[in-house]
Amino acid sequence: QPSDLDPGGGEKRLIMASKTGPVTQQIGRIRGPGPGPAAPLADAAQHSVLDRAGHRTRLDQLFGERKAILVFVRHFLCYTTKEYVEDLAKIPGSFLEDADVRLIVIGQSSPQHIEPFCRLTGYPHEIYVDPERKIYKVLGMKRGEVATTSGNKVHFLHRDMNRMDHMPINSLLQLAGVETIDFTNKPRIIEV
Repeated sequence: QPSDLDPGGGEKRLIMASKTGPVTQQIGRIRGPGPGPAAPLADAAQHSVLDRAGHRTRLDQLFGERKAILVFVRHFLCYTTKEYVEDLAKIPGSFLEDADVRLIVIGQSSPQHIEPFCRLTGYPHEIYVDPERKIYKVLGMKRGEVATTSGNKVHFLHRDMNRMDHMPINSLLQLAGVETIDFTNKPRIIEV
């Protein structure tokens, strides 16, 4: 059982994947008291997010027992958030369907900003907002975060340490059991 404390006395965040998948971890220093991933997710899941039309949905209704990739972004005006979501938009829906995984982006804006942001980024998957930042506060987030969940179980969590510290998308897809994609835009050569 790994320790929650590092030798320097600062708390570390250690998240393990499910028993059936590879063991993965993301460790980072937490300044001040910070929640562990499982309990806060259960607490956060009781709060609502808003869709494009402003309809409320509890967070736990978005993933239930189905595996979901939750991507909490800084805000829609952040350039690095825009670039990251543009890359998420390149994930074919068929890859997610084949793996029975939902890809859900959650922002800190108001619902009327969802549609323009999706047009700007080309993002076709699920997107919601937490305009009052209730979920962000429960999870102790100031920046972005990526979690792979099913039910109230966290299989993997990556908390950005700065605005450029986004989880590599193909690593995230692999952890969720989704086929990876080629971001090079080079033509594929098929030898016959």
